[in-house]
Amino acid sequence: MTGHHVIVRGASKRYGSLEALCGIDLDLAAGSFTVLLGPSGSGKSTLLRSIAGVEKLDGGTIHFGPRTISDRQTHVKPEKRALAMVFQDYALWPHLTVRQNVAYALRRRRLGGQEAGRRVESMLERVGLGAKSGSYPHELSGGQQQRVALARAIVGEPELILFDEPLSNLDADLREHLRLEIATLTRETGATALYITHDQSEAFALADEVAILNAGVIEQRGSAESIFRHPATPFVARFTGLAGSFEGVAVHVSDDTAKLQVGEHVLTTAAGRGLGVGDTAEVLVRPTATRLETVDATGPHDGSRHRLPSRIVDVAYRGRGYDHVVDTGHGLLAAVFDERPWTRGAACVASIDPAGMIAFSANV
Repeated sequence: MTGHHVIVRGASKRYGSLEALCGIDLDLAAGSFTVLLGPSGSGKSTLLRSIAGVEKLDGGTIHFGPRTISDRQTHVKPEKRALAMVFQDYALWPHLTVRQNVAYALRRRRLGGQEAGRRVESMLERVGLGAKSGSYPHELSGGQQQRVALARAIVGEPELILFDEPLSNLDADLREHLRLEIATLTRETGATALYITHDQSEAFALADEVAILNAGVIEQRGSAESIFRHPATPFVARFTGLAGSFEGVAVHVSDDTAKLQVGEHVLTTAAGRGLGVGDTAEVLVRPTATRLETVDATGPHDGSRHRLPSRIVDVAYRGRGYDHVVDTGHGLLAAVFDERPWTRGAACVASIDPAGMIAFSANV
């Protein structure tokens, strides 16, 4: 099967004085897996529910390929959109067994008999719940209930699957297992997928493309790698993971790079949009750009890394090693990783890769 090609143009939605969507444009290629990433209140749930047909837009249009789904004159009902949804609270019928919950999706499509039974049993085996087909939702764990919800969504072979933060109620280990199942099963169907979350690691692991929302606006779209390496705004950089930041003054800007005076140091960084010479700027540092070195191991400064005399503030064990909070004298850096723990209060050098730093003007 081929998934919907979803085309959203100028989507706007208000709730009283709150503008939840501010003229959003979004394209979902047929069969693609797109993740909407953003904090609570960013508009991602409103956009998802508008595509589902649960919410009506105040302005703008939604098309599935050449078919108009929503505009000023048209609002196709959710059940006529050939889509399925997976919710964070599972939304299972409590009085129906696992088999009956999954089969309900086929009843709505008027598919019954032996073919429906075969599909349901096959899908339950696929999600590892064949032995639980006669159980009721209250007899299942949270992870098992979410697998039922996933099976119900996929068994009807929808052309679009919408995921409304389906893993947020589960513990970390189970989230990882179910994330893999969602990614694998959804791609096997060929359906287009739209998934919303506030978890950056979840978004980056799942998506073909990520769209980052903030206050009803898509601030940046692209692959996980392009967004992480080249954030378009300070918000995008912060939301996708920072160790910390410094304040400085831009003394040179050329193409995509800049030199910033930060205290007595001149730091080479990537240049954010709109940065100019003389601007006060915020230098944002990715955790992956940082490492710890001893004071006597700094060696000559060759420009390949910036080395800032620092002090260990705190240390936390993370299983694979230790994360450190480091005071550079110009700002704190968190999540500085090392395989061994450093002593709190110890002198060190924070070594930073310029490729993991980007400066944005504070003047705009």
